[in-house]
Amino acid sequence: MKVLVAVKRVIDYNVKVRVKADNSDVDLTNVKMAMNPFDEIAVEEAVRLKESGTATEVVAVSMGGKECQEQIRTALALGADRGILVETDESLGSLSVAKLLKAVVDEEKPDLIILGKQAIDSDNNQTGQMLGALAGLPQGTFASEVNVADGKVSVTREIDGGLQTVSLSLPAIVTTDLRLNEPRYASLPNIMKAKRKPLDTKTPADLGVETSSSVTTLKVESPAERQAGIKVASVEELVEKLKNEAKVI
Repeated sequence: MKVLVAVKRVIDYNVKVRVKADNSDVDLTNVKMAMNPFDEIAVEEAVRLKESGTATEVVAVSMGGKECQEQIRTALALGADRGILVETDESLGSLSVAKLLKAVVDEEKPDLIILGKQAIDSDNNQTGQMLGALAGLPQGTFASEVNVADGKVSVTREIDGGLQTVSLSLPAIVTTDLRLNEPRYASLPNIMKAKRKPLDTKTPADLGVETSSSVTTLKVESPAERQAGIKVASVEELVEKLKNEAKVI
């Protein structure tokens, strides 16, 4: 069984994000970049499927500039077998990424596609669902448990009030939640081995995909600063402020 895993290059979650002085975008100058944490969970799940003998090959794919090779190499160091970079300097929205992924899926014909449920930079939570619609594949989103057997994948996901388990016929799409697993660290020997693993580069034109976006970013602003809290002397004063100042009761 072949597993395709999508990995996205994002700002490291430990970095405090800065906005450019002209409010045109986020300032990426000298900023540490990393693999999207939800995608790390997707890679870990794919590698575990391979280690259990369920999967035979894990392919990591990313879209963006040449620098995205770094995140693909990270996936290779974690256990993926080969990588594919769809290289473009254009800013890609969720729909463009889904179209490119669909083209890669058409070429690679994986049995299972695993993605993070969202990326921590945009928090859109769209790409997996868009890919499902474009490719006509069943999807199990926000997976906290995944089991593959007899040509089906069983996905347990959190819903309001409990857990829901769905059974999908392969090929299928799974998007990962935080509770699915704990990603491993890449060892130095595996990092060195990853440099020798194959990494193919394609362009959107090679895949026959038009990536122009219909969405234009007008302005980027930092979140409003949180106001300092105050102490109240009594319950009566708290109720008065909630009623007359915060107007929440």
